[in-house]
Amino acid sequence: MKEHRRILGITQAQLAERVNTSANYIALIETEKRFPTPKMLERIAAALGIDPPALFAAEIRPPAEAEILVKVQKQILGDITRFVASRIKQLGQETPRSPDSAADPEQTLA
Repeated sequence: MKEHRRILGITQAQLAERVNTSANYIALIETEKRFPTPKMLERIAAALGIDPPALFAAEIRPPAEAEILVKVQKQILGDITRFVASRIKQLGQETPRSPDSAADPEQTLA
């Protein structure tokens, strides 16, 4: 379970939120101090995008969809980061305008 979670790049807290439980409970499951109910196993597997038996597989391979989603997520985050940095730089280079300069000269009162 832990490796599937890591493949998706989510924390114990994020997984816990997805399955409506505590991060502490997820930690106990991952350290084999607790064993979840079949219903919880189904919820965890669904949150990780895998079939429940895959939680017990000896060989862990990320589902193709999960790999694609992680790549797309990283690309989107990179794009957003670059956009925000670019916009901050642009805003820093703009000359502040006075309130009067923004008004339309033809609409000024005589």
